[in-house]
Amino acid sequence: MDYYDKVKEAAEHVRGEAPFVPEIAVVLGSGLGEFASGLNGAVSMPYSSIPHWPASRVVGHEGRLVVGNVGERRVAALSGRAHYYEGHDMGTVVFGTRVMGVLGVRTLILTNAAGGINTAFGQGALMVIDDHLNLIGTNPLIGLNDDRFGPRFPDMTEAYSKRLRRIADGVAERLHVTLAHGVYVGVHGPSYETPAEIRAFRALGADAVGMSTVPEVIAARHMGIEVLGLSCITNMAAGVLDRPIDHNEVMETARRVRGQFIALLEGIILEA
Repeated sequence: MDYYDKVKEAAEHVRGEAPFVPEIAVVLGSGLGEFASGLNGAVSMPYSSIPHWPASRVVGHEGRLVVGNVGERRVAALSGRAHYYEGHDMGTVVFGTRVMGVLGVRTLILTNAAGGINTAFGQGALMVIDDHLNLIGTNPLIGLNDDRFGPRFPDMTEAYSKRLRRIADGVAERLHVTLAHGVYVGVHGPSYETPAEIRAFRALGADAVGMSTVPEVIAARHMGIEVLGLSCITNMAAGVLDRPIDHNEVMETARRVRGQFIALLEGIILEA
């Protein structure tokens, strides 16, 4: 069974278990999984029950796919993701994205917990990703191209949809939520970055840093899926503040802003 067949089998399993085929998918980052519990008429599937779907083993990632409604919109929420630093290959990291594409999802909202590089940000800030820097050191499209997924050389000029970014701004304004914009730099992990690395990333134009999202964006755009990226600045990156970084701090900040985050996400989904 080749990679495409595994993706197709997983998609067929989801199609058989879900109440409907979703039109929008949301990937929920560290500490942001509570959104999935608020979907109406939801069916929940542990990742372990879906053929070939990778387990999610990081604290703050539940490891379940939830299909339900936000208003009239049909939504799939991926509560947890696989990370490259866990030892997965890139095909495994983007497996969920590939399944959503084969299911027929045409809009993907990717969320993450990120470290703030831009010193104007505070902990708990929400940021729309305008563009990214891929410093992970690899790419999910390396190897033979499978034309059933997309073209050999996909365009990344508009990796993050201008239309969806405008919608996000409009929803934030109505909700009186402050929403920043910036460039996200994706890194390998799992160690947090050094102060010298953060200074270098800032010089390159990065506003936030994290260990996910970039491979999923590349795979989604390869399949012609429209993408919105949202970062919750859960901690300030190394050297910005004179204290060490702790994953517990990441989780606590995510919990503190989850109400704002969920309201923003639901508003965007209703207009996307």
